[in-house]
Amino acid sequence: MIISSPCVVSLTWRLEDAQGQLIDELAEPMEFLLGGDDLLAKVEQTLIGQTAGFEAHLHLEPEQAFGDYHAELVFFEARDIFPDAVGEGMQFEGPPEGSTTPDLPKDAIYTVTEVYDTHVVLDGNHPLAGISLNLTLKVCDVRPATQDEVEQGSVALSPLSLGPSTPEGSTLH
Repeated sequence: MIISSPCVVSLTWRLEDAQGQLIDELAEPMEFLLGGDDLLAKVEQTLIGQTAGFEAHLHLEPEQAFGDYHAELVFFEARDIFPDAVGEGMQFEGPPEGSTTPDLPKDAIYTVTEVYDTHVVLDGNHPLAGISLNLTLKVCDVRPATQDEVEQGSVALSPLSLGPSTPEGSTLH
């Protein structure tokens, strides 16, 4: 089957930063909806018209991947509004309850980057924001998308994807 939108592609990949440091490796094929929310636009553009067995090596600048890093998305919140077990790397969807920062975007996923006695540093940038990436991928299979997949914009209800809205997980979100 020729890849066209919408369809489901089964991919493996290796994702590295521009210095060749491994960020993520998907050694076993995983399905993604092409034409939905699962994949970055440049990845989709590369796959259109291809078939199973296709391989590609892509260089993605930040604007083609997870965007530029924005210092204004780093916030300091009082330590006492967080659970005792709060630690670096933990993530929160939306502002934490009890937040006193008036301009904390409601739709961001915040990563705890530092924990101090009096405050916690929250970063609302995607963990890969501002980073140039190198992606090697292989198409293992292609199939038509189901109506449910098309309607939800993803193969999974909580996709592990290489798309702009994915903040954590084993495959970039």
